[in-house]
Amino acid sequence: MFKTLQNAFKIKDIRKKLLYTLFMLVVIRFGSQLPIPGVDPTFFKAFFENTADALGFFNAVTGGSFTNMSVFALSITPYITSSIIMQLLTIAIPKLEEMHKDGEDGRKKIAEFTRYLTVGLALLQSTAMAVGFGGQGLLTNFNVQSVIVAIAAMTAGSAFLMWIGERITENGVGNGISIVLLFNIISTIPSDITMLYERFIQDSKSLFIAVVVGAIILAVILAVVVFVVILQGGERRIPVQYSKKVQGRKMVGGHSSAIPLKVNTAGVIPVIFASSILSFPVVIAQFFTVDYSTIGGKILRVLSSHNWFNPEEPIYTIGAVFYVVMIVLFAYFYTSITFNPLEVANNMKKQGGFIPGIRPGKPTSDYLNNILNYIVFIGACGLVIVCLIPIIISGVFTVSQLSFGGTSLIIIVGVVLETIKSIESQMLVRNYKGFLND
Repeated sequence: MFKTLQNAFKIKDIRKKLLYTLFMLVVIRFGSQLPIPGVDPTFFKAFFENTADALGFFNAVTGGSFTNMSVFALSITPYITSSIIMQLLTIAIPKLEEMHKDGEDGRKKIAEFTRYLTVGLALLQSTAMAVGFGGQGLLTNFNVQSVIVAIAAMTAGSAFLMWIGERITENGVGNGISIVLLFNIISTIPSDITMLYERFIQDSKSLFIAVVVGAIILAVILAVVVFVVILQGGERRIPVQYSKKVQGRKMVGGHSSAIPLKVNTAGVIPVIFASSILSFPVVIAQFFTVDYSTIGGKILRVLSSHNWFNPEEPIYTIGAVFYVVMIVLFAYFYTSITFNPLEVANNMKKQGGFIPGIRPGKPTSDYLNNILNYIVFIGACGLVIVCLIPIIISGVFTVSQLSFGGTSLIIIVGVVLETIKSIESQMLVRNYKGFLND
């Protein structure tokens, strides 16, 4: 990876793109420290003491901007949400599906709709935060003017981050939105390392114990990272053979290829969906006085991952079972709407392609569907393992949940691999020698 970056800096065009990307990331860090006028920056830090498990991931993807209540408090979460909504609508609405298949012009229109939806969602979220939390201490002076300023600042900050992401995609390297998300998550890692040091190493009785504990923590983190890399890169390749046919005076076809089916087809989406659904009642409950001795209070404790795997109260670990089931279900659901085996089978049939030993058409579709179900289950189990490890550590050792655990690690590894591949492909284009150079 480092050799790839070293070689990339030797090429002028790629060096410019890398420096442009770095400059934009510096701008993001400055914006993350810029407070919203009239907002108490310590409000959400105190609020997080009760809802760290519910809003921890959200704070991680904002790079800590949420707890600091900077102009980038919403980060690019409205854009991510709007992208998922548009993706689902593209499948559900025939007009949008047709537009998506129209090529570049159609995709540009969908991207435009996504931007409008992003601004709308950012406006909605900022209004809910300013009005809902304003009277509880978020705003130093709770009046119409301060509410409007807070709404405008958060909406503009989210729109500006979306613009930065698109500029990085256009003038930098890799996917801009993914890189912004990656940078925000990485920026929270130093605080997590400090927390681990204070919890496990600082109070060690001897240097030997401190070294051993540090080595164990490092080994666990590295093992999870390696597992995530394998999970993200794993795929099942289905061989496809294309029959020969005559087109004009030429004989075409006769070649073979493969359909790559990723093990983790749905990516991190199932985890985000499951976490959001479980944490929603917990977040809402913070607005009210809750008696946790009642049935409703105990249900909220079950839904809160902070109470899972606690040796003193193991009964609440039942919430982890619901969490696992939801991840698996959402993995199958999201895969079913993003990958259509029947459409793939029909396209193969039109192009004269077939899977050896499988008849074209519906038998091919059924074959792909059976393999996909098997792969999705393996990918979902991998997601469950990655997400449960930090929760188990948090419950057993009474540690606040890590920003770079579970979901964040999947995003970090996925984006890093994607960006490295993008840089390598650009280098390949510039170093390729055609027949004129022979």
